[in-house]
Amino acid sequence: MDNRHNGGPGAGAVKYDILTALAISGLNGSPRDQISMMRLGSILTARYNWRRDELSMGQKEMAALWGVGERTVKREVKHWLATGLLICTRNGVRGRVAAYKLNLHRLGEMTQPIWDIVGPDFAERMRLLIPGGDRVIRLETHRTGPETIEEQKGWAAVSNKLKARFPSQHDAWIAPLSVTKDTEMLVLETKNAFSAEYIKTHFGRDIVEAAHAEWGREMQIVIRSSKEADRA
Repeated sequence: MDNRHNGGPGAGAVKYDILTALAISGLNGSPRDQISMMRLGSILTARYNWRRDELSMGQKEMAALWGVGERTVKREVKHWLATGLLICTRNGVRGRVAAYKLNLHRLGEMTQPIWDIVGPDFAERMRLLIPGGDRVIRLETHRTGPETIEEQKGWAAVSNKLKARFPSQHDAWIAPLSVTKDTEMLVLETKNAFSAEYIKTHFGRDIVEAAHAEWGREMQIVIRSSKEADRA
């Protein structure tokens, strides 16, 4: 992190912006996202060493802070590591507490959809703060007609390929997608903008690759939220 994170000019504002991005993206996500982002924000607020750019906190301490069992803490930390929000810089072995670092690049990818919701000044600050924070996969939005049974079978084949590639993430992100298709376009809809952007960023290229393998490269792939569909 640059000098603003470790006590230099503007450090306080940067910390608030990071915590705001986590909180608002969680509130615009699923109930699971809300809890996860609240928990992460709580330990960043309470224990993150911004000067050293490090979180060193035992699982028992996290469990006590959240009012949950250690098994829940293990699942949550594993989730943050899997999504890339945290990077493990020191393993917890022989009684030594593990250490983690906040991944600003991943934070930018995951929270960018809500920057403009907070406000244009906030969005501009986040673009300056996050390295490459404005580089997110963009797919155009269109409306399509209903799919046939045969087309549903085609999507099932695509979905199975994605499940093989992302076995631990498929049920949470790919399976809930609402799918419509015509002869030229496949539209995948989510319930909210955060999920749409997350899927574009983390699975977009793989979805396009699997869909083209099923229907050919002429097929256009659209990923959007249901709210975007209503505005189209």
